[in-house]
Amino acid sequence: MRHPRGIRSRLLSVVVVALAVALALMTLGFNLLLARNLSHDAEALLRSRAAAEAGEIEVVNDRVMVPGQPSSGGLESQVWVLHDGRVLQRPNTSAALDRAAAAAALKRGVSVEVPDLDVRLYAMATRDPATVVVAGVSVAPYERTQQIALVGSLTLAAVLLLVVSLVARWMLRAALRPVTRMTADAESWSEHDPDRRFAVGEPYDEISQLGATLDRLLDRLAASLRREQRFSAEVSHELRTPLAKIRVESEIALRRDRAPAEYRETLETVVDHAREMTSIIETLVAAEQSESGLARGRCDALDVLKSLADSVGEGRNDHGQVELDVSGARLMLGVDADTAARILQPVIENATRLAASTIRLAAVRAAGGVVVHVDDDGPGVREVECERIFEPGVRGTAAEGDGHNGAGLGLALARRLARAAGGDIGVRPAPDGGHFTVWFPGG
Repeated sequence: MRHPRGIRSRLLSVVVVALAVALALMTLGFNLLLARNLSHDAEALLRSRAAAEAGEIEVVNDRVMVPGQPSSGGLESQVWVLHDGRVLQRPNTSAALDRAAAAAALKRGVSVEVPDLDVRLYAMATRDPATVVVAGVSVAPYERTQQIALVGSLTLAAVLLLVVSLVARWMLRAALRPVTRMTADAESWSEHDPDRRFAVGEPYDEISQLGATLDRLLDRLAASLRREQRFSAEVSHELRTPLAKIRVESEIALRRDRAPAEYRETLETVVDHAREMTSIIETLVAAEQSESGLARGRCDALDVLKSLADSVGEGRNDHGQVELDVSGARLMLGVDADTAARILQPVIENATRLAASTIRLAAVRAAGGVVVHVDDDGPGVREVECERIFEPGVRGTAAEGDGHNGAGLGLALARRLARAAGGDIGVRPAPDGGHFTVWFPGG
């Protein structure tokens, strides 16, 4: 299969073909117009010569008086005077031309071409109906003029076509050279240096618009590449701990025979770590989908909080009672229920582990969204730790010795997922307990 030529070759072909057609039409029109004008000039000269000669002929006493005519022998002054078919005056010309003039005398008022002799003849009656004047003019000079004009116009058209084609080729090459360079640079940068950009500034023409478009494309490619790298690194980092725990528990259980209760305890531990891995993977995937611009959906804040309160109440609320307070009208979150649960669950579970007696969940409407407050009466968060506890692998001072062997990933993933969904998570330092605030976009 033959591949199409490059855009430069195609544009050059279009320019050359269009120019060739235009020049051909112009050349044809010019030569047709010139031939028409020359023919008109020859006809006008012929008629004026015949009229002038006819006006000089007089009839006196039934005799035709023909004024004398110099016999130069040139076709430019050829005039014949005939009376009743008899030649009264003739120039010094060939017999063939005389016969042509006699034949033309029979066609009064009509021009007669004599191609063999390059002559045009015209017959005009005088005041005497029996007397006819036949004027002749050579068309050779007019034909030579047409030939010279044709050759000259064709030569000029060919030269113009060649010159314009060369200029168009140079201009197209110069105009598209930046595009070729930008394409090659973009391909190289996307593989080896994804942070490089053209930085053409505010677009002002097609080339700068292309540069700005390529910059945006490279930004999206770089962002996608960073997300993939971060996703791979986080999966590797965050699954390492639960996988290691599962392996250790399994190896210890296999070292010797154990009682069924010990096997059951080991299996329960493995299941807990597997659930932790599942939660981590689901959170990472959800965060990746949110950052990729997938649909976020909407859900009822009260339904999500009730579900989470019931979940922690059944399984992990060993230190306090969960109190739920959703004031005002129905509050809709601008994320789906699964995403909202993944954001809130680490915060609520963290509060249940550290609370002394009570965990309070409250959702209120805020400007542009909904705010969920998660408060507990535990030891709280120190001011210097307000940002550090959201870093992967970091656990606050209050979490030390709580009996939970977490990897310090829950709050980090929750904040990342919240920000990817258009919200955020923050904490207020206070000595009377933990005070977390989760912002959601409105639904």
